[in-house]
Amino acid sequence: MLDIEKLKQAMGELDEDTVLEILNGVMADGGAEAEKAMEACQDGLNIVGDLFEKSEYFVGDLIFAGELMTQAVEILSPALTSGGGSAKGRMIMCTVKDDLHDIGKNIVIAMLQASGFEVIDLGIDVDPQTIVEEAKKNDVKIIALSGVLTLAIDSMKATVDAFKEAGLRDQTKIIIGGAPVSAEACEHVGADAWAHNPQDTIRICSEWAAQMQ
Repeated sequence: MLDIEKLKQAMGELDEDTVLEILNGVMADGGAEAEKAMEACQDGLNIVGDLFEKSEYFVGDLIFAGELMTQAVEILSPALTSGGGSAKGRMIMCTVKDDLHDIGKNIVIAMLQASGFEVIDLGIDVDPQTIVEEAKKNDVKIIALSGVLTLAIDSMKATVDAFKEAGLRDQTKIIIGGAPVSAEACEHVGADAWAHNPQDTIRICSEWAAQMQ
């Protein structure tokens, strides 16, 4: 049976061997507890972030945590994504202008791809006009905007406004994600949805994709 607290602490302590052993055990048991395991890993990642803010962890630790989380996603994704491999279409994801964080974005992209999306990753610090132009060029109707810093909210709003100015807002679904997002932020930004974890992002985007087919 999954020891959630042990997995959370192992992720927080960047104990790679323990994390992978627990996750492989979850999958060996059929993957029924994969979602709980992913939530425990995310909680552990929050510990890493807290320790980084206290200067007990450094940039190298954050990078390793991101790599470890990516491994976790790869192990658990077969049990987390229903209908993996079914083509759900193309979408765009990026970290918005003035924000350079990409660990969370990369994790979500890995899970979206595992669930059947073709994800165009525009990278970090992406200005609104670039996102609009890429959406036009690739005929993309689903946009995922990521950010960790509070100022990312302003960049997200500017991006939504840019889609309005381009006359594309009514044809486009926009989801925002990351530490500063909330229902209130979503309303302020003018986005269609918000999410704090990969599972919700996949569920929402999959529903949109099904409606667009």
